[in-house]
Amino acid sequence: MADAVMPRWHGDNYQARVFWENALNLLDDGASCIVEVSFEADGPKAFDDVVVRYDPAVVRSGPERVTADYHQVKWHVEYGGRFGYADLVDPSFIGAKTSSILQRLKEARQNAGPGACFSFITTYRIKDGDPLADLVSGNDRSLLVEKLFDGTKTDGSRMGAVRKLWREHLGLADNEDLRGILANFRIFDGHRSLEELKESIILRAKTVGVLTTLPTSSDFRLDELARALKKRGLNSFTRETFRQLCKDESILAEIAAAADPYLPVAVRSFLGPASDIVGALPEDSLMLTGSFRQRYLRDDLDWQRDIRPQVEDFLRAKVVRSPMLRLILDAHASVAFIAGAVLDVKSGVSIELVQKGRVGSRVWRADDGSERGAQTFDVAEHKLGDGPEIAVAISVAQSAEAAARAYCEASLPKVGRLLVFALGPSQRVVLGGGHAAALAESVANHLRSTKGNEMDVVAHVFAAAPNALLFYLGQQHQAISPCIVYEYDFDRRGNKSYQPSMIMD
Repeated sequence: MADAVMPRWHGDNYQARVFWENALNLLDDGASCIVEVSFEADGPKAFDDVVVRYDPAVVRSGPERVTADYHQVKWHVEYGGRFGYADLVDPSFIGAKTSSILQRLKEARQNAGPGACFSFITTYRIKDGDPLADLVSGNDRSLLVEKLFDGTKTDGSRMGAVRKLWREHLGLADNEDLRGILANFRIFDGHRSLEELKESIILRAKTVGVLTTLPTSSDFRLDELARALKKRGLNSFTRETFRQLCKDESILAEIAAAADPYLPVAVRSFLGPASDIVGALPEDSLMLTGSFRQRYLRDDLDWQRDIRPQVEDFLRAKVVRSPMLRLILDAHASVAFIAGAVLDVKSGVSIELVQKGRVGSRVWRADDGSERGAQTFDVAEHKLGDGPEIAVAISVAQSAEAAARAYCEASLPKVGRLLVFALGPSQRVVLGGGHAAALAESVANHLRSTKGNEMDVVAHVFAAAPNALLFYLGQQHQAISPCIVYEYDFDRRGNKSYQPSMIMD
């Protein structure tokens, strides 16, 4: 009996934690755009697990501003489940008998109004090699609708088979009707575990003054509180009603703003889930999302001319306000590198980095001691030719060597050597800020030694690593410049490899 009950409890707790992760933002004065967070709302059906509403509407990667995020949340006992595009037309995939996730999406879109965004959150992962894997953006997890409709219009192609199955399943007359339904549909596969969500909530709760649990406690109070709210019929909260709830439940610890010496500052060139859009006041946030289309810089803009000066000017202005910054980088690797170059080790600024990953958000500092006993890079050098320039492949989250080598051989004839710094690959192998800073310093020292007396030799940096490591590497820019930082084609819509952003001299 207990074995049958536990999965249901865990599923309820998972949905509750997605709610709390969003609802805690109602206590953040910088989240003025969030006006309401609900769980198990009145609709639209299937996308009513957690609903977040905004006023004014927020900017995402598409042309339309988002007025509300509707979430369908599916937790599974096992973490190894896989799904593909055909499962989206199968009702049993979401535990239903008659309606699939796509049919629910169609119905929800008809009832939700303009500016609605729909997110499917699941602990299952997309199957390797399935067409759906090519359709989910590496930027904000939205469905790449243009890619679905690119190329041949026949139903015989790889994407044509997807269009045909989805279109006929939904009873649509043509592809344009399907395009309208799929717009602003996001798929968060392989989402965080129950424990990882808990860690993220605890960190977020600390920043807004909410008491959650003690490290020695075997329970998590917010899980039980969600069940109690459900029994009482309380499922929708504004900023005022949520703050009152926290006071009534004695979980709100009033903290004076002066108690936190760090000024939260955000630089965002892309956006993730709803809970990621806050953390800093609007005047302390640099929003670069309008300069990008998904992860790609707009054709009329230039990294060196348009992006770099904005980041530099913004951060220099913040340093004038405070010598202690808590930096939130929902941004490209190149932006993280620029930020490090501005706030380098000689700037005198104390920096905390909010590093996000599968284990939730963590605050990293270069002096947190995480480097003690931690892994160091395995370093290898490969000869590519007789040219003087050097390529640097940093492999942490995944291997960067093959793509870097291919790019050099195809596009960089002056590169004679490839230095490979390998650790992992894993999302969790970098243990903290001190570890990331030590790794960045080791790359800079090795590259300086390799250059020798030829310090003007250009280094080409290809990285698959946490943004924190790129930030700390940027702090070492004087040791490795001149260098060019490259962005990877995560969505595989461009050259399916790396692309140069800017030169740092």
